[in-house]
Amino acid sequence: MDFHSSPRRFPAYLLLCLCLMINISRGYGSQKLYIVYLGEKKHDDPSLVTSSHHDMLTTILGSKEDALASITYSYKHGFSGFAAMLTDDQAQDLAELPEVISVTPNQHHDLMTTRSWDFLGMNLDHQPPSKLLQRSKYGEDVIIGIVDTGIWPESRSFSDEGYGPVPSRWKGVCQLGQAWNSTNCSRKIIGARYYPAGLDKADQANNYMSARDINGHGTHTASTAAGAIVEGVSLHGLAAGVARGGAPRARLAVYKVAFEGPKKVQLASAALLAALDDAIHDGVDILSLSVQYNDNSFGSLHAVQKGITVVYGAGNSGPRPQVISNTAPWVITVATSKIDRSFPTAITLGNNQTIVGQSLYYMIKNESKSGFQPLVQGGSCSIEALNGTEINGKIVLCIKETFGPTADILPDAITNVKSGGAFGLIFAIYTIDKLLSTEDCVGIACVIVDIDIGFQVATYIGSQGSPIAKIEPASTITGNRVPAPRVAFFSSRGPSAKYPTVLKVHKLK
Repeated sequence: MDFHSSPRRFPAYLLLCLCLMINISRGYGSQKLYIVYLGEKKHDDPSLVTSSHHDMLTTILGSKEDALASITYSYKHGFSGFAAMLTDDQAQDLAELPEVISVTPNQHHDLMTTRSWDFLGMNLDHQPPSKLLQRSKYGEDVIIGIVDTGIWPESRSFSDEGYGPVPSRWKGVCQLGQAWNSTNCSRKIIGARYYPAGLDKADQANNYMSARDINGHGTHTASTAAGAIVEGVSLHGLAAGVARGGAPRARLAVYKVAFEGPKKVQLASAALLAALDDAIHDGVDILSLSVQYNDNSFGSLHAVQKGITVVYGAGNSGPRPQVISNTAPWVITVATSKIDRSFPTAITLGNNQTIVGQSLYYMIKNESKSGFQPLVQGGSCSIEALNGTEINGKIVLCIKETFGPTADILPDAITNVKSGGAFGLIFAIYTIDKLLSTEDCVGIACVIVDIDIGFQVATYIGSQGSPIAKIEPASTITGNRVPAPRVAFFSSRGPSAKYPTVLKVHKLK
């Protein structure tokens, strides 16, 4: 006899429990920051746009409270989207919603003077026939948004002396914070915001929780773009002249998105998108971003759609081809070039041979000129290479024999020779495009030389029982004696692998 089980109804309460268990299980797991892009905003009222983001998150997370706790940034002015802490499963659920264009993990990105503008033919005193500076009124009332590490407002480059009222079209804010009050904004720095979401407590302690710059990169880029005219500037006599930006009468809006991390600057794409969204709302005319950035370029697209000119750096990954960053067709991408200025430094060896390197080595006031010092070879000047080598009071030759950027070992080499009490450092690399940081080299004489010259010095050391050398302070030369313009060795090259039919880079700076 056959037995057939009769159909039974699955108890409703068990079905409900099962659904709840599935929903809860998808909420477990490690969370990370995701960027959710929804395209054009559906409402003109920013608060309604943000509410729609909360509603969408609520459908995934199960409660309004969880949605509010999860969201980090709501993009509500120039476009619609948000950044939120989600599990992988929750991100996948969001990606399957029909109104969602993309869901991507948050990424971290890398950051990429007195004569530059004169070299480009924009001299204050002797203007070319085009009279570009005069015709543009020196950038009068143009609002430039600087998306970077912040700004040091006390610099003379940001004086608002002689400026009129802030343009009435400006809708931005002066966000107060640590070591930043309302007086730090002015008729020159007309806006300031910062975006610290995602920083842990340790990183917050190592940064100003405000638009104030602790790194210097943002201050540098801001002064290059729109620094006021400051006369009589030099670095202890080097590079003397007038410091100013390309548009010295322009206004500045500062968006601090990059913060000091344990090893390098941290710049999150979620924060960068929030800055772009705010800049669109605030009313900037130009956006300057010295950032290696390829992901989520929709933020800059919406800015361009609103009539904002967006300018990015090409990157510092040269000289290999097809390593250019910021390849979106709608942004201007700028490479780095050398100008017609050099800082030659003479090195005299004990055999009276004189070789020339580059440095920013200067004499401290009332310091007597140094004579010959013992010269030793330190290999790569790593701790291991210097182990057992007596370098106290001596000039150390370091050679980087591998091809590529110096940023990975140069700071360590400087630290290692200084800690050993060395008098000076001769650092040999495959290019002398980059000068040594004077901050790192304070207290010792630092010179960069070409790799071939480094090998000559090494040969001299090997042929002498007691090799010696003398390093002279650097001097400044400008004009036709310095070949320029030339693309800097480290500047990222095109063509773009992503958009091969779009010419990149566009300009040299």
